Amino acid sequence: MADNILVVEDDKDIQEIIVEILRDKGYSVDLADNGREGFTAYQNKEYDLIIMDVMMPEVDGYQIAKLIRNKNKEIPILMLTALEEEYDQLKAFEIGIDDYVTKPFSFNILLKRVEAILRRTKGVSSNSYSKEGLFVDFDGYSVTVDGEEVELTTKEFEILSILIKNKGKVLSREKLLDDIWGYDFYGDTRVIDTHIKNIRRKIKLDFIKTLKGVGYKFED
Repeated sequence: MADNILVVEDDKDIQEIIVEILRDKGYSVDLADNGREGFTAYQNKEYDLIIMDVMMPEVDGYQIAKLIRNKNKEIPILMLTALEEEYDQLKAFEIGIDDYVTKPFSFNILLKRVEAILRRTKGVSSNSYSKEGLFVDFDGYSVTVDGEEVELTTKEFEILSILIKNKGKVLSREKLLDDIWGYDFYGDTRVIDTHIKNIRRKIKLDFIKTLKGVGYKFED
C-alpha cells in the first residue's frame, strides 16, 4: 500500500512540482492550500508524512505543527520555508518537527529526505531497553518512566534509541545527525542539543551525559 503524504503549501508552482514528483514515485498525495485546510485534512485522514510550508496566510506552519503535535507525537512533519536564520530552524525543531528544508531547494533532495524519513519511521528493530524505571520499546516507539508513558517526538525517540544502543560510547553531534537524518545535514549541529534538552526534561533521568566539545553518551 502506498504511503499517504499531505502537502500543505500555498505556492501553486511549488505545489504542482512536489505533488508530481511524489506521485511519480508511487506515493498517495493530498494537497492543502493553507494551514487551516491542512489541519482539517490531517483530522480527517491518516497520513504517513506531512510536508508543510511555514509562511502561509492566516495561520502559519509553526502554529499548525503545534496543533498537530498536541494531538499526535508520532506523525513525521517536514517543514518547507524561506526562513534561513538559526532561530527559525531551532524554533521548528523545538516544536517537534522531523526535518527542515529551506527554499529554494532541489526537488530531488526533497524527495531523498522524504524517503529517509519514511524509511526511519517504518524500519525499527524489535527489541527493548529497561533500567531503573526507564522502559523503551524500540519496536513500538514508546517510552515509559516508572510506568508512566512519556511522549517523545519521532526525532527525540530516535536520538534516545541510538544513544541507548551505543551505551557507553561517545557520539558526536555530527555522528547523531548523520545516523538519524540519513544524509549530509547543512544546518547548525546545535539542533541536537535542543533535542537532548527536551529528552532530559521529559524522562527526568540522568542517563544522558554531556562531554563538552565532544558529544553525548548514554550511561545507566
